[in-house]
Amino acid sequence: MPDTRQPAPVSPPVALTIAGSDSGGGAGIQADLKTMEAGGAFGTSVLTSVTAQNTRGVESTHLLPVAEIEAQLAAVLSDFDLAAAKTGMLATAEIVETVAGYADDLPPLVVDPVMVAASGDRLLEPAAEAAYEGLIAESAVVTPNADEAEVLTGVAVADEDSAVEAGERIVEMGTEAALVKGGHVPGDEVVDVLVTDDGVETFVHPRIGTDATHGSGCTLSSAIATRLAHGDDLPAAVGAGIDLLARAVRYPLDVGQGPGSVHHAVAARERAERQPTAEAVERVVETFVDRDVSPLVPEVGMNVVGATPYAEVPAETAAVEGRIARTLSGVKPNRGVRFGASSHVARFLLAAREFDADLRFAVNCRFDDDVEAALDVLDAVAEFDRDAQPDAVARREGSTMEWGARRAFAEGDGTPAAVIDRGAVGKEAIVKLLAPDAATLVDRTTAVLGALD
Repeated sequence: MPDTRQPAPVSPPVALTIAGSDSGGGAGIQADLKTMEAGGAFGTSVLTSVTAQNTRGVESTHLLPVAEIEAQLAAVLSDFDLAAAKTGMLATAEIVETVAGYADDLPPLVVDPVMVAASGDRLLEPAAEAAYEGLIAESAVVTPNADEAEVLTGVAVADEDSAVEAGERIVEMGTEAALVKGGHVPGDEVVDVLVTDDGVETFVHPRIGTDATHGSGCTLSSAIATRLAHGDDLPAAVGAGIDLLARAVRYPLDVGQGPGSVHHAVAARERAERQPTAEAVERVVETFVDRDVSPLVPEVGMNVVGATPYAEVPAETAAVEGRIARTLSGVKPNRGVRFGASSHVARFLLAAREFDADLRFAVNCRFDDDVEAALDVLDAVAEFDRDAQPDAVARREGSTMEWGARRAFAEGDGTPAAVIDRGAVGKEAIVKLLAPDAATLVDRTTAVLGALD
C-alpha cells in the first residue's frame, strides 16, 4: 500500500451565480450556493452588492464598483467550464448592462429579475427596470414573480390567463422562456406558468400556510440553473426546481426573529435521512417479532411505516415489503424493508403529517371490541366513519386515507395516538397507531398488546 492515499477527484458541473450577498444567509449569493451544492453542482459566484440583511428585512446596501464585478466575471470565466449561470440582485442599470455584455461568454442563463425583497424592501433602482430588456434577450429563462412580471410588461398578473399574457410578452423580448411565478397571486394553490414559443405549461402545488419564504426566488432560479448544468432540458429543469421549492417552503428553516427562510438543501436532507429511517423501521419490526404481536396483526397483514422528516410521497417512506404476517410460531415479515413498499398506511401517515409534521411512524393493527377496550391505555384516540365519506371523494382512487385523516384530526383534540377505521363492506376494520419516533411507536403498540392479556 502506498505511503499516501491516491486522490479520487470528482467532476461536478459548474454553475455561476451573479447576485448580491445576504448577511442573513437565506437569500442572495448564500442561497444560490447552498442550493447549487445541495443539487450536485459546484457553485461559483460574482458578487454585485453587499446587503446588511436578515429575516426581518434589508437594513442597508453597498454596491460594488462595476470594475470589481467585471474582474470577478473575468476570473471565473478564465478558469471554469461553466454549464449554467443565473442572475439575482443586479441593483442598477449599469450592472444589468455589464452582465448583459458578458452574455455571449455565459452558458444557459437563468435571469431572476430581483426587484423587491420578500420583506418589501426595494432592491432595484427604477432606472434599471428598462435595462433588463437587453439581459432578458440573452437568457434561457426569466423567472419573475407577479409583481416583477407587471413591472416588465405592464400586465397585472392576477390569474393564470394574465400570467400567460405577461409570459408571452417577456418571451417577445427575446428569451427562450418565461416562468411567471404564482406565489404572490392569491388562491389555495400556487400556479406557476411556463411560456415558451412551443406553448404553455402550468405547474400546480398546494399553497403552504407560511410566511417563511425568504430566499424563495433565489432558491428556485438556482435550482433551475443547477438542473440545466446537469443537462436537463428546460421544462424538466423548471419542473424540478418548482418541486424543490415547494418542499423547501413546506419545511422552512426556523431561524432568526423574522418568519424564517426556505430550506435550500431540503431534498439532499431528505435523501440523507432515508437510511436512518429504514434502520428505525427494521428495529421496530425486530421488536414486534421478539414480543410476538400476533394478537394485533389484522387479516390483511401488519405494516410498519417510517417517513423521513421531509417525506411528501409514499416513495419517501420505508415499510416492510409484503407486510408482517402471523405464523404458527408468532409473526414474521414477508420480506425486508424498502422505500415505497407501503401505499395504504403510508398515505395515511403522510396525510396525518399535514396536521402534525412531527409524526413519522405508523403501524396498522387489528380492530375489534377487545382492541377498542385496550386502546384506553393510550392518551388520545380518534376515529372516522367511512359511511360519512362523500361519494365524490370515494370515487377518487386512494382518497379514503387522506379523507379519513382529515376527519380524525378535525374531530379530535390535538394529535391522536391511534385512529380507528371501523371499516365497511369489503373493508376490514383497522386501527392505526401513530408516533413521532420509533421508540414511541413500540411503546404504544406494546401497551395496547399488554392491555389485551
